Amino acid sequence: MSPPFEGHSEMKLRRCTTVMFEPREEVSLGLEAILAGRADVTTQTTWLALAAHLDQSVPVSPAQRELLGSLSSRQWTESSDVAGARADWEALLEAGLLISDGDEHARHRQRDEGMRDGHWWPLAALVHRHARWSGVNSAAQMRDSAMVTAKDLRRQLGAPPPTVQAHPGTYQPLPAVGATAYDQLLERRTTCRNFDATRPVDLEQLAQLLQRTVKAQAVVEMDADTAFLKKNVPSGGGLHPTETYLLVQRVEGLEPGLYHYHPVQHALLALPRHCERPLRDVAEAMLSGQDWFADAAAHLVLVPRFARTNWKYRNHAKAYRALLLDVGHISQAVYMAATEAGLAAFVTAAINEVDTEAVFALDGVTQSPVAIMGVGWRSATLDTAEFDPNKVVWP
Repeated sequence: MSPPFEGHSEMKLRRCTTVMFEPREEVSLGLEAILAGRADVTTQTTWLALAAHLDQSVPVSPAQRELLGSLSSRQWTESSDVAGARADWEALLEAGLLISDGDEHARHRQRDEGMRDGHWWPLAALVHRHARWSGVNSAAQMRDSAMVTAKDLRRQLGAPPPTVQAHPGTYQPLPAVGATAYDQLLERRTTCRNFDATRPVDLEQLAQLLQRTVKAQAVVEMDADTAFLKKNVPSGGGLHPTETYLLVQRVEGLEPGLYHYHPVQHALLALPRHCERPLRDVAEAMLSGQDWFADAAAHLVLVPRFARTNWKYRNHAKAYRALLLDVGHISQAVYMAATEAGLAAFVTAAINEVDTEAVFALDGVTQSPVAIMGVGWRSATLDTAEFDPNKVVWP
């Protein structure tokens, strides 16, 4: 048993709330074998710890892995009672896999408590946390790897699975129903990759878009501190956890900047900007370099508050799935509302969540962006390909 830290007062320790271990193999070829014309393959296994409150995985030794497994995530242990080499648990404490009651380790403790108190299902918490991007330029990666067009994908990846999985037997044809105005609207719903970078959207158009999609149409109070919202989009458990933040570039009647939308008041609050970069550069960074989306007049950042969903679905295996479906429902509603108004729209989940959190001062633990949408006027020129096979948008 190791003594407490030298130079430190006695502290209490526990394991972080959610941590899982991954054995990762690295394959290498020996230099001597290569020079001798042989292909002797060797593998080396590294154990990685993935915690729900940390942004990166942490390499751990077998001894550190066992040390973590010996401690509780809820009950504190005096540091003098921790079984293991001091260097092992000191490194785990510094990395945030061990949690201390000391002030010097408050940041890791607060983030871990935020995940614990959010009632996450552990696997969903890990998926969300470790799928977040920071500083990724997905557009540059696509171009560098020559995987931009469908032909590029086919050439490098081979043929995809078939478009339809048909079952044996005879399919009964369904009657063809005459098209209505709604069918024509659906046909015009096409992702825009060519926004007019000069033409502003009217404030009334943006207001109508928000009113039709994320505004609360009714507030039902079950108690003084318990209310539910009725919106025009479905939501798991009727909880509507997704907040709407905006990056506005060209909306008449609004100063360019950052905003939060209040769905009950149907109002926008201007938020402080934490950097002096042009808004288009900020948008492109949030969009992981997808420059064809950056010129939208207004970007809608869809940010779930996880505790709202997990309040009902505590440690539930389906809670995160329902939350992602919520965002999908909103995106389709925005698409249709924008199309009906003559505007163009897009949605993408290929975003830099960490960078977006920094822009809007989100903590990344209690709330984090899942997707970004944009609306604006479509450009008169088709500079970037759009998927419009029936030539409805681009005749």
